[in-house]
Amino acid sequence: MTEASEPILSAGTGSMSKTGRLTTLLYRHEALRGYVLMSPTLIIMMIGIAIPFLILIVMSFWTRVGTELIMTPTITNYARAFSEPIFAELFWRTFSMSGMATVATVVLCYPMAYFVAFHVHRNKLMWLVLVTLPFWISYLLRIFVWRVILGWEGMINSGLIAVGLIEAPLEFLLYSRSAVVITLTHSWAAFAILPLYVSLEKIDRSLLEAATDLGDGPAARFFRITLPLSMPGVIAATFLIFIPTMGEFITPTLVGGPDSTMLGNLLQAQFGALNNPPMGATLSILLMLWIAAIGVAFLYLTRLARDRSS
Repeated sequence: MTEASEPILSAGTGSMSKTGRLTTLLYRHEALRGYVLMSPTLIIMMIGIAIPFLILIVMSFWTRVGTELIMTPTITNYARAFSEPIFAELFWRTFSMSGMATVATVVLCYPMAYFVAFHVHRNKLMWLVLVTLPFWISYLLRIFVWRVILGWEGMINSGLIAVGLIEAPLEFLLYSRSAVVITLTHSWAAFAILPLYVSLEKIDRSLLEAATDLGDGPAARFFRITLPLSMPGVIAATFLIFIPTMGEFITPTLVGGPDSTMLGNLLQAQFGALNNPPMGATLSILLMLWIAAIGVAFLYLTRLARDRSS
């Protein structure tokens, strides 16, 4: 063997040793293997999230005077967002309506997921398909259907008048906050049923049998075992509903009235009709921070309650 080939062999041996160490590291750490497998998707998601987020942050420090876009950094938009009462009112209104829709969705979907998980023993996939079948219809079409149902001459008012319970149509059904909450609850129900079902399906049935042997009734079993063990699904469903509904603007536009305008409507107007992207970016950043703060507080309170119960 020549002297010239020795550096090549040493370099090859070094690369093989590095590969061997990397292989050993991946073999010992299951989480690391998972991150490596997800790395292409994570990189694409981070690029797709980070770049628009950075653009929003930079744009939020710009201002618009008339038709001119001023790119000199300033906190004028943030000062305006905190000083003008209309923005605080929209934030709290959006929070309350999204919160009511989230609670209603989880409460209504939990029994459905519970029934499929515990009382359906054959063809569970068919049941899940049937449960989510109405949500295969276009989102906009479902909103328009609710306009027909809640309208002055819709199904509810016509039925109540026909049986003599009311003499005139109920005006609060359509173009109101209740109409927005009802429509949001129905529109996002599928996103709550599936995580709730998965969480309930994973519960060890032997725990319920042991509780029964110890004298617990159905209610005690549910509140002591089923509900605590299904909390991961409840939390997942809560976030899956609450976060997107905080940015809703289509539903309030179609079925809501003047008192049901949400922050998403203002964001859409800032980027659209008002042609004020800097203010829209500022409100978008504040909305994301608001949602993040609520999420952290919710997770903290949930963990605190779980630690106390254990």
